[in-house]
Amino acid sequence: MASQKDVKRYLAYWFQLGKKVVINNGAATLLPQKVIAGDHYSDEFEECWQRIISPESGDCYLEGTHETIAELLTPAWDLSPCSRCSMPVPVKNMGMPPLLCPCFDLMSWPNTELPAPRSPVNNQEQLRAIRDRLLNNLSSSSG
Repeated sequence: MASQKDVKRYLAYWFQLGKKVVINNGAATLLPQKVIAGDHYSDEFEECWQRIISPESGDCYLEGTHETIAELLTPAWDLSPCSRCSMPVPVKNMGMPPLLCPCFDLMSWPNTELPAPRSPVNNQEQLRAIRDRLLNNLSSSSG
């Protein structure tokens, strides 16, 4: 089952490649300009997320897909890496998988020369982990 955190990350990754979310049964689209702000999602992204999960927004889905965000939040769906581009794509737990990855209409994707979309990173946690690994290696080699 895709958790709310997984679905948020799925949208954040695709927003970073310029994919929009269609809301209000096709009446409007959302695409935040800034998705990540340091070690968390941007306020603009969080506002989009709140609109997407709001019942007043009707059916919402990522451009180029058929599965609604509400469907992805049910136990029937998981998010797995696309075999072509490794971006997260919805996969039904049982039955047939979706026909297309949202990357099908991105002519310049996958592009290994550009940084891949990512989740927010806490720099302090990353630096602590590096420090701890170095200290462990130092203590292992001096013993």
